[in-house]
Amino acid sequence: MRIGILGLGRIGVFHAETLAGLGAVEALVVCDPVAGAARAAAERFGARVVDSPGALLAAGVDGLVVAAATDAHPALIRAGVAAGVPVFCEKPVARTMAEAVQVLKAVAGRDVPVQIGFNRRFDAGFTAARRAVRSGELGPLHTVRSTTLDPAPPPPAYVAASGGIFRDCSVHDFDMIRWVTGREVREVYAVGGNRGAAYIRQAGDADTTGAVLTLDDGTIALVSSSRHNGRGHDVRMELHGFADSLAVGLEDRLPLRSAEPGASFPSGVPHDFFMDRFAAAYRAELTAFTEVVAGVRPSPCPIEEALEAGWIAEACALSLREHRPVPVAEVRRA
Repeated sequence: MRIGILGLGRIGVFHAETLAGLGAVEALVVCDPVAGAARAAAERFGARVVDSPGALLAAGVDGLVVAAATDAHPALIRAGVAAGVPVFCEKPVARTMAEAVQVLKAVAGRDVPVQIGFNRRFDAGFTAARRAVRSGELGPLHTVRSTTLDPAPPPPAYVAASGGIFRDCSVHDFDMIRWVTGREVREVYAVGGNRGAAYIRQAGDADTTGAVLTLDDGTIALVSSSRHNGRGHDVRMELHGFADSLAVGLEDRLPLRSAEPGASFPSGVPHDFFMDRFAAAYRAELTAFTEVVAGVRPSPCPIEEALEAGWIAEACALSLREHRPVPVAEVRRA
């Protein structure tokens, strides 16, 4: 199959490399507003370069990967669906939930699958945790802890267009809490601070946040996120039930060291980037997209699912601004 890629920044090039290594992918067609980026990708992966999204969709591609800036996502998703081409789009669907809802309405009823990029759904640890919860081996849950700590903040231009740390970073935790537990989030209470890069504060965002989520069965979920974690890229989840407890990310490359005398765990080189931590998950995610394109499986993360995590992020952003608990139902009505 022929896959088109729109956007050849950091994640776009990473996806191009992954797709070029998949047996189902015969050819790549690439496009980026920066001509040099497109040419470099073409030379590296043997791709064909076109000069516009319209030209890419007219080039006979079987599937479209959208890795462009967030502001471009709505129009590119719509264009792909209108052309009858299955779409993989990096999260978020749009910069605001109002825009995302409009995208959902625009593609509703069309028999063209859209897959939103929540790569942790394809990580072996999170997948095993989901099986453990759904099988009942942990018993009823009472506490979930989810952590995403980046080693360094993204650049100022990215932060300014990201929609904020809850929508850009913690949204992965929100998606995993729903996906692993099978429960919905009823209410949130969020706090945040700025102890690091001044440009994050100037953008009206926080660089470190915490959120308490109450799930619809009474389970408490605690979410911790930061743009500054000197030891590396730390993504973990703990699931505590009445019968057993389980952790994702508790392995030798965990970027954490023990203060206990004689402790040697973890002993490996810490993960230092999300593409390092989730390389296998990204490959599995794009492999799944080729199966969606081939028509042998439904989208593993349709727009509706992405919006559910987005509403939780929206509620956390409002909670942080107004210093109060926020029911998720409140932001859905806004």
